[in-house]
Amino acid sequence: MSKTITVTAADGHSFGAYVNGPENATRGLVVLQEIFGVNHHVRVMADSYAAAGYKVIAPALFDRAESGVELGYGPDDRKRGVELKGKVTDAMALADILASAKALNVAKVGVVGYCWGGTLSWLAATESTAFGGASCWYGGGIAAAKNAHANTAVQMHFGETDGSIPVTAIDEIKAAQPGAAVYVYAGAGHGFGRSFDQGAQAGAGGRRTSGAGGVSACGRD
Repeated sequence: MSKTITVTAADGHSFGAYVNGPENATRGLVVLQEIFGVNHHVRVMADSYAAAGYKVIAPALFDRAESGVELGYGPDDRKRGVELKGKVTDAMALADILASAKALNVAKVGVVGYCWGGTLSWLAATESTAFGGASCWYGGGIAAAKNAHANTAVQMHFGETDGSIPVTAIDEIKAAQPGAAVYVYAGAGHGFGRSFDQGAQAGAGGRRTSGAGGVSACGRD
């Protein structure tokens, strides 16, 4: 049964988190938001993982700047999301991600994120050893950190026509991270992990969750 809980990070910051999944689960997932907060899309994604048997938590990372943020996908929402993201440092986000993983209280935990969350999934994979796998969906900041060392198995998912992540940047990531599984979806733009782009979803559907001890990779609403 889904619910919202309060989690406290190591630095004392308390934040909300959406949770779902069986209490007796042995595998867990931290699901990381886009720049639109823990909105309907994030909750639906969390619910889909929970239905697959995972105990799932989606931390409200914007609580560092403003609590209860839930945005849509219009131009004003995007502008507001960018503003809020600018108030949350990587260190703050990572502290909340690690606290969320600990709150799951399961043996194996993976991390999956979309957009900003995709970049943060890469950060979690490189700046911590807390995760058994990381799945990074169209993270725009990954290219800038492409030379970092991953401490776990990693999948990355990019859209071929994503205007914010050029194919040249994806090629550089592939060259820098030969051990990562990097998938590029033909004809897909940014945000194709949402159900709005059914064509891209057909290609991504076969890469559903393979285990928190491996890599979680679900891109469907």
